[in-house]
This record gives sequence, structure tokens and C-alpha cells, in this order.
Amino acid sequence: MFGGAVVIFSLFLAFAYFTGIGGGRMSTWASRIENFSGGGDEGNYQVQQAKIAIATGGIVGKGPGNSDQRNFLPHPYSDFIFAIIVEEYGLLGGTFVLFLYLLLFYRAMQIVKKTERAFAALITIGCAFSLVFQGLINMAVAVNLFPVTGQPLPMLSMGGTSIWFTSAAIGIILSVSSEIDKPDSSPALAA
Repeated sequence: MFGGAVVIFSLFLAFAYFTGIGGGRMSTWASRIENFSGGGDEGNYQVQQAKIAIATGGIVGKGPGNSDQRNFLPHPYSDFIFAIIVEEYGLLGGTFVLFLYLLLFYRAMQIVKKTERAFAALITIGCAFSLVFQGLINMAVAVNLFPVTGQPLPMLSMGGTSIWFTSAAIGIILSVSSEIDKPDSSPALAA
């Protein structure tokens, strides 16, 4: 099933690229991947400014609100907020944010271990994995390990749709965790 999905998606991308249906979006994707795989960031202003922000942050950072690169970096409070966090709070602050995402995933795994229902366990791990994976992608883009994707950093980035989906995922995880250790109140057991 996965192989079929990959083939269909590849055919869709090839069709959109060669027919020009994707327009500017397809050429943007292609240029970002080509620039990233070529090793140069001379054509990517966002990556250059993010690198400057991270480099000037140092170990302890410039302090809260003292970022200079937020005036030059496009979308400093959404797509590249991790670069601003590292500039203001340093490598220690960036490591702490990474630790918090890994802690969220660890706590979700603890909920999965304690739940008795398979659906609740699967939806919990799916929501937690999607939040943490999206956060790791955002961090990797900020430090130029991945090409620019436009992914917001869950729970930290400013943005409308991201906040809605992040809130829904956290709500689902909390709902499953609140059902743990509750007595089963089904009518069959009460009789």
C-alpha cells in the first residue's frame, strides 16, 4: 500500500512538473531542493539570516527580546522561530526546547503503555509523533539540515491553522490520558 502511494504521488509530481500545472509552487520546490543538494545557500536569504541568528546567539544567547535578526529574517515568529530562540536564549535555550519536545514524546509513550484500548494508543502515538516530528523538521530547517519547508514549530510558532491542529492533537492526547485508571462504567458490569 505504501509503495502504491509513493508511485501515485511520484506520478502526480511528475505530471504537475512537466505540464506546468503546479506553477510557481513546483518551481519553488525544485529550486529549494537543488539549492540544498548543491550545498550552497547563496540563493536562499532565509537560510543565510537564520545562520546569522544562530551564530550570534552563542552558548547563552543575547537575552529575551534582544534579537537583531528578527528584523531581517522573513517570518521570524513562525517558520524560523527556532533560529530566533537560539539567538535570544543561545544553544542552551535551543537544547531545552528540543528536550521539551522529546519529553512530550516520552510522556505520550507512557500514556500508550498504560492505555488498554488499541485505538486510543494508536491515536495518541500518532498525534504525539506528528507534533514532535514537525518540531524536529522545523529545527532541522533552521539549522540548515533540511531544505526550507515552511513548517511551523508546534506550540511556539505564531499562526492560525497550526495552532488549531496543535491544540486538537494535545486535546486528544489529554483525553486519552484522562481515561486511564478510570473504572469502566459500562451497564453490563453494573448489573
